[in-house]
Amino acid sequence: MKAEHNELVTRIGPGTPCGAVMRQYWQPVALVDEFDPRLDPRMAQRALKPVRVLGQDLILFRDEAGRWGLLDRDCPHRNADLAFARHEGDGVRCPFHGWKFDATGRCLETPAEPAGSKLCERVRQRSYPVVEKSGVLFGWFGEEGSTPPPFPQFDCFAAPATHTFAFKGLWHCNWLQAFEVGIDPAHPSFLHRFLGDAPLEAIGDNPAGKQFRSASAGDFGGEKWPMTRIMREFHQPDISAESKPWGLQLTALRSMTQELTHVRVTQAIFPHTFVIPLSETLTITQMHLPVDDTHTYWVSIFTSFGGPVDKEAMRQQRLQFIALPDYVPKSGRHDGWGFDPEEQRSRTFLGMGEEDINVHDQWAVESMGAIQDRTREHLGTSDKVIMANRRMLLAAIATVQAGGVAPGVADASLAADMRGPDTVDGIAPAGAWSTWWRERVQARRAGAPWLAAPTTRTEAQPT
Repeated sequence: MKAEHNELVTRIGPGTPCGAVMRQYWQPVALVDEFDPRLDPRMAQRALKPVRVLGQDLILFRDEAGRWGLLDRDCPHRNADLAFARHEGDGVRCPFHGWKFDATGRCLETPAEPAGSKLCERVRQRSYPVVEKSGVLFGWFGEEGSTPPPFPQFDCFAAPATHTFAFKGLWHCNWLQAFEVGIDPAHPSFLHRFLGDAPLEAIGDNPAGKQFRSASAGDFGGEKWPMTRIMREFHQPDISAESKPWGLQLTALRSMTQELTHVRVTQAIFPHTFVIPLSETLTITQMHLPVDDTHTYWVSIFTSFGGPVDKEAMRQQRLQFIALPDYVPKSGRHDGWGFDPEEQRSRTFLGMGEEDINVHDQWAVESMGAIQDRTREHLGTSDKVIMANRRMLLAAIATVQAGGVAPGVADASLAADMRGPDTVDGIAPAGAWSTWWRERVQARRAGAPWLAAPTTRTEAQPT
C-alpha cells in the first residue's frame, strides 16, 4: 500500500477523510455495565464518565430520568473539563462558573449572569444521539442537525437481553489493523493453533478459553472434531468474498476428503464489525471502536440461538484477563503478552496461553506498531479479503469526500437489508456445501426461542 493511502485509511480524527466516513455509522461508545456500581463503585455516587471516540473527548452520563447524555467534554463557556462536572440528577453543572446542561446539551442555567439574562437560551453544548442496544451504548457523530441512519436490526440487536452478553477490551493500536485480524480467514490455522485437543466434554470448564476448541457442526467419519483440529490439519483454505448490502460475506473452504469439506462462513459489516460462529448456537458480533489513531476498543456481543446466557459467569471468565474499570488487558507489550517459549514448543503455536485467545489477536495487532506501516507488507493470495476490504474503505472515503452516502449501515435506503447476517462452521458434503450451510442456518434459526416468538424488548431511544 502507498504511504498516502495508509495515512488516509488510518487517521480518524475530526476533519480527516476516514474520520468523516466513520462519523456516518453508530459507534459503540461504552457498555451499560460501565455504569453498574457493582463493577465500578464510582458510579454509585456519580453516573458520569469521560469517553474518547474518533479522537474526540466527550462525557457520557445518565440522568435521574434514565436518559443518556453524550456531550463534548469542554464546557462551552471557557472550556473547562466537564469530566469533573457536578451530576445534579437532571443535568451536569460545570464547577468553574456553574453553567448547567441537560442530556440534550441544552443550557439550563448560567448563575453568575445578571438576573434576567437570556444568555443560556443562546448557548448549547454539542450533544450526540445515543441508543442502548444489547448492553452497549451507541453514539452517532454525524454533522450537527443531520439525521442518523436507522439502527440495524442484526441478530445481536434483535435478540432479547436474556440471550446476549456484551464485553470489551482495549488494544494499543490503530482501528484498521484491529479489524483486519478478525476478517482474516487464514490466521486461525496458525495464530490460534493448539498442538493438542482437549476432550470436548471438558470444554465447559472454561468457556472463555475453550469455546474455540468446541466441535464444528457435522462430523468426520462419524466423529465430532474440534475446530482447532480442523484449523491445524487443513491450513490452506480456499477463500472467497461476496458483496452484501452490509459489506462482505466471507467463505473459507477446507477440503478434508473427496467427500467432505469444512465450511466456515463469516461476515464483515462495514466499516469495522465482524460476525463469526463460536459454536452451533452462539455467535460473536465484534465491533472495533476507534478511540483515536493509536487506541481501539473491541466490543463484542455474544448472541445465543439456544438457551439464555449466564452473563455473570461469562463476565467473570473474562475478568481473569481484563481489568476494570477501563477494560485494559492484564497482558501486553509490558510482559511480552505472556509469552512462554516452553508452551510454544509443546502446547500452542504462538505460546501465549490456552485460556484467552484474545491475547493472541492482541499480540498480532499491537506488535505491528501503533499504526501499521502497510508500505512494508507483502500480501499473498490468502490476503484477498484484506485487499477487498481496503478497496471498499478507499471507495467509501472517495464517495463521502464527493458528497455521497457512505455504504452499508449508513445508507438509510438499505435499512431493510440489515438483518442477520448468518454464519456457520462445520463439516459438509463437498459437492453440496452451499446448500448444507444454509440448511444449518435455517435449523439454528428455527430452534432459537426468541425468533420463534415475538419479544417485548424496551430500550432507550436516541437521546
